[in-house]
Amino acid sequence: MSETGSFWISLAEKFFGLILLIIGAMLIYFTLSSSALGVFTGLFGFLSMIVVVAGVFLIVVKPPE
Repeated sequence: MSETGSFWISLAEKFFGLILLIIGAMLIYFTLSSSALGVFTGLFGFLSMIVVVAGVFLIVVKPPE
């Protein structure tokens, strides 16, 4: 793959990682601030953390060359 193509793939990966991180943080905030979830707060908090970890993983990991 050309150097330009690698740059755009890397940029897209970082962008989607940032989007996942923002969405995950919003999910955690609204999960913990909502009282309507009741016993499912822990489940949705855990699922939100998975989204945050996936976002951080996409931001930190370098794509293969």
